[in-house]
Amino acid sequence: MLPEDAGYETDKVVEIETNIDDLSSELIGHVTVLLLEAGALDVWVTPVQMKKQRPGILLSVLAEPGLSDSLVEIIFSHTSAFGLRMTEKKRLKLRRDFLEVQTPFGPVCVKRGFRGEVLLQIAPEFESCKAVALKNSCPLQVVYDAARVAARALVASGSE
Repeated sequence: MLPEDAGYETDKVVEIETNIDDLSSELIGHVTVLLLEAGALDVWVTPVQMKKQRPGILLSVLAEPGLSDSLVEIIFSHTSAFGLRMTEKKRLKLRRDFLEVQTPFGPVCVKRGFRGEVLLQIAPEFESCKAVALKNSCPLQVVYDAARVAARALVASGSE
């Protein structure tokens, strides 16, 4: 267990889960979109083997505690679920900030993650990279790579 002063930000989240074996993949995709639009922090599906040897999915939703009631309502209204499991969890997070870096394709937003004041992560923002790639008619991966190089160069120079 990490000490409370390890430099991470912390909060509490609720994980909502249910197993589903009788809903089409189109409807699962639809409910995933609805949950994200309603404020879920993340939604994912995992293939599982259910009773009577039926393939199914585990629908998992991560949310801030105050949103759990509305997300539960969406799951019960838009899926075939008859029951849900809910677990409150402590979450450790890196402190985040955003900066713009210059690439050969144009400016791209990158996210940085810090534990205390120590930089641990740099990640290009998907939507920013996607827009620049479309504007330049080039592969998204090329823009991602250019943004990573630009961000690391900026950090190495100490001018961020």
